[in-house]
Amino acid sequence: MAVIAITEEAEALAERLLRAGALPKKAAADALHIGLAATHGIDFLLTSNCKHLSNAAMRPRIEAVCRAAGLRPPIICTPEVLSED
Repeated sequence: MAVIAITEEAEALAERLLRAGALPKKAAADALHIGLAATHGIDFLLTSNCKHLSNAAMRPRIEAVCRAAGLRPPIICTPEVLSED
C-alpha cells in the first residue's frame, strides 16, 4: 500500500469543500481524505462513513467542488459496494 503525502493542494481542496458546504465543518478530516484522494488521482475512496462521505445527497456537491478545482473526484463508496459483482 502506498503512503501519500498531505500537500498544500489537498489541504486547499479540503478547505474549499468545507467553505462550499459540501461537508460540515465537523467533517474536516473527511474533507481532507477527499482532498488527498482527488489531488493524488486516487480512483476510489473506501469508507464506512455513510453520514458524510458515502452519502448520495452530498455526492453532487463534493464532486462539483472537485471539478471546479480542476480535479476528478474519487468514487466514494463502502467496501461492500466496491466488492459486489
